[in-house]
Amino acid sequence: MLVSGRYQRPTMNIMDTYLIVGLGNPGKSYAKHRHNIGFQIVDLLARRHGLSFDRKQQQAEIASGMIGPHKVLLAKPQTFMNKSGVSVRGLVNFYKIPLSNLLVVADHLDLEFAKLRFRPNGSSGGQNGIKSIIAELGTQEFPRLMVGIGRPPGRMDPAAYVLQDYSAEQEVEMAIVRQEAVDGVELWMKEGMLGAMNNVNGKGERGKEKGETPRGGQKAESGKQDTESKKRDTESIS
Repeated sequence: MLVSGRYQRPTMNIMDTYLIVGLGNPGKSYAKHRHNIGFQIVDLLARRHGLSFDRKQQQAEIASGMIGPHKVLLAKPQTFMNKSGVSVRGLVNFYKIPLSNLLVVADHLDLEFAKLRFRPNGSSGGQNGIKSIIAELGTQEFPRLMVGIGRPPGRMDPAAYVLQDYSAEQEVEMAIVRQEAVDGVELWMKEGMLGAMNNVNGKGERGKEKGETPRGGQKAESGKQDTESKKRDTESIS
């Protein structure tokens, strides 16, 4: 039976199970694409906590274990982006996950490059994976973490843009963003949506802070040294 879609702050019972879903497309050819930032972030979260995607269930690759005191399921739907909701609905129903304990991680074209935004609910904003989840769950009332990839340059087709790798320069920035996103997911489990929103939203506006262009993530000299110093402490996707 589908659990209620009404948003509530996640409870802090240490035996609650959290379902963290990264969105993307399956297969090596898609692995480094902008559209696969959700997969990339849950992969990094799994590595940080020694978890492995060692089984498949409800058309998703699954890693399970503990993050701090919390039981977690990490999921990467293998349905392709536009049908992600089929997998998410199956997992929510099978494990009886309250929607307040579901977090979906996905890319967003209309969010500035490298900016992170937690949202407790809302429309898909044109993101087809989120749109599918809303349709399958029958509600917009579930938490999500959106990662800004910016708009494509010129008249480039957005569908083609999201299915490209980051430029080498953008990848330097996104390696940092992935770490910050994982930090944010951990904070969400610890302090709930309000704590995550207060501490994470807006922190990715590096373009305004360092003179960088927001759509391409290209660094001005004033921000280059700081970004390079952070790079040593980050992990790029393999």
